[in-house]
Parts: sequence; C-alpha cells; structure tokens
Amino acid sequence: MAGIDSLAERLSTYLGQDQVDLVRRAYFYAEQAHDGQRRRSGEAYVTHPLAVAGILADMHMDHQSLMAAMLHDVIEDTGIAKEALIAQFGETVAELVDGVSKLTQMNFETKAEAQAENFQKMAMAMARDIRVILVKLADRLHNMRTLEVLSGEKRRRIAKETLEIYAPIANRLGMHSMRVEFEDLASRPCTRCAPSASAPPCAAPAATARKSSTRSRNRWSTAWSARASTAK
Repeated sequence: MAGIDSLAERLSTYLGQDQVDLVRRAYFYAEQAHDGQRRRSGEAYVTHPLAVAGILADMHMDHQSLMAAMLHDVIEDTGIAKEALIAQFGETVAELVDGVSKLTQMNFETKAEAQAENFQKMAMAMARDIRVILVKLADRLHNMRTLEVLSGEKRRRIAKETLEIYAPIANRLGMHSMRVEFEDLASRPCTRCAPSASAPPCAAPAATARKSSTRSRNRWSTAWSARASTAK
C-alpha cells in the first residue's frame, strides 16, 4: 500500500504545499495515536485512515476533509479528546472528526422506525457540514474493500447495513460510482466460507441486494425531502 509520501505527491497536484503539510501532520499524529493498534488483516491501523484519505484525494477533497480522514478514529479508538484536536488542528477539523465519530456510534437497525431516525441524523449532519458524510462514506468504502478478513456473520451485517444505509446516501449525493461499488462489494461471495450448491452463506444475491438498495434509496429520498421541508 502506498504511504504518506505517495499521497502527498498526489495532493500536490491540486493543493498548496502548506495544505499538504497539514495533511502530513495529521497523518503523523494519527500514526502516533494508533501506535500498537492493528487491523484484522494484521496491518498497522494507520493504513486505514491513510486509505480513507486516499479515497477522498481521488475526489479532490479539501485539506480539512483529508485531515479529518486521517484523524477520524482518533476520538473513538484512542481516547484523545476533541479538545486536544482543536488545540492541534483547529475547531473545523475537530468538528469534522467529532461528527464522523458520532455517525460511527449510531446503532443502525433494519426496523423502519429506527432507520428513518438514522436517515434524519444523516440529513442533519449534511446540513451542518456535508464533508462529515463524505468522510464517513469513504471510511465505509475502504472497510467494504477489506471486508474479506471478517467472519461471515459480521460480513453479512456490514454488507446489509451498507446496502440499506450507505448506498442510498451515495446515490442521493450523485456519487453513482461509489453506490455501484457499495452494491457490488456487498453482494460478492465470501471466499472464506465453505462453498455450497447455492450461494455461499456470506453472499447476498445480487438481485436481492439491488432491490434492498432501491427500497432504501426511496426511503432516503423521503427522509431527505422531509428534512429539507423542515429546514425551510
């Protein structure tokens, strides 16, 4: 996996050097904060926020979004307080990180009532700063790309959540390539599971996955419209 130097080189094509240096500083802060932590794959944990920032770099996101991507798990996973991030990186970046942390802590359920409430929370986060949602989408996309290392039950839960929550949001924002990738990754068979005559137990059949995502997109549009009407 490419490191921070490779990412900085990419960023220098559209960001100023001062901004690139701030992203670097956020990376090294996250590296130190996550020191000793590992992903299920065995990789150092900091490879995850680096990959999330890489996804946002592909979208040419601003330096504050990239800094928030580097730091997005610091509050939740390392015990570093929001106030410490404000002191180091400013209030805007700290608010983005805090917003992503709060979305991560949301308890997604499949019941319609709970789902509608979560959609409303997403809409409210968008109203404050849409970059919170974009960082969270990039976070989920990298987790989906590395889903293979997880157990079957956890894979199924995350894939279902992605289809019902994240794919519709990406679609609503016009991020169709991301939505398609979410749906594709969520419906892939699990190579760690024993094959059977039918689809492996971790796989969501493609047709079912798309139907689920379509229904959720419609629910998301309804929730977004209701939120927009309330805001007027």
